[in-house]
Amino acid sequence: MYDKVKYWVIDVDGTMTDGSVYYDENGNELKKFNTKDAAGFFSIHAVGMKIIVLTGRECHATERRMKEMQVDYLFQNVKNKKKFLQSFMQKEKIEKEEIAYIGDDLNDLNAMSLAGLVACPADACSEVISIANYVSEVKGGYGAVRDIVNYVLKLRGEWERAIKDAYQLGI
Repeated sequence: MYDKVKYWVIDVDGTMTDGSVYYDENGNELKKFNTKDAAGFFSIHAVGMKIIVLTGRECHATERRMKEMQVDYLFQNVKNKKKFLQSFMQKEKIEKEEIAYIGDDLNDLNAMSLAGLVACPADACSEVISIANYVSEVKGGYGAVRDIVNYVLKLRGEWERAIKDAYQLGI
C-alpha cells in the first residue's frame, strides 16, 4: 500500500492548521501553519512525489504558504472533494493506490475512499480515525503532516535519502 504512493492529497484546516480561523480588523482571514510540516513537504518532493492541496475554504494565507511549500497543485474552495478528486484522477490517469490522503474531518471522508492510503492527525473526527491506515500521535497544526510523511517514507526506506536531498544533510 505504501510503496505505490505517488501523490499526496493534503487538507488544510485541521490538518496543516489547528482548525482555528482568525480574522483581522479588515476582515482578512489568517491561519497559523506549523513550520515542522515543511520537512514533510520537502521530503515528498525529494523522492519525486507530487503534492495536491485540497481545501474547502479559500484564503490568501493558504495560497502564500503553499507557494512557499512548492506544492504542485492547490485547489481552494472545493465543496465536494470526492467529485473534484475523481475528476482530477481521471484527467491525470491516477490510480487509487497512487494516492495518499491526509485529512481530519467529515468533508474529507468521502474523498478518502479514493485513496490507497489514508492518514490523519490525532485529533481528527472519529469517522476519519476509523478508516485511517495511520493515525498520527500529533494533532493537526502541530506537525502532523511531517509525522505522517516521516512514517510512510521510513516504511518505504526513503526517509534518510529524502531529508538528505531536501536539506543537504550528511546522514
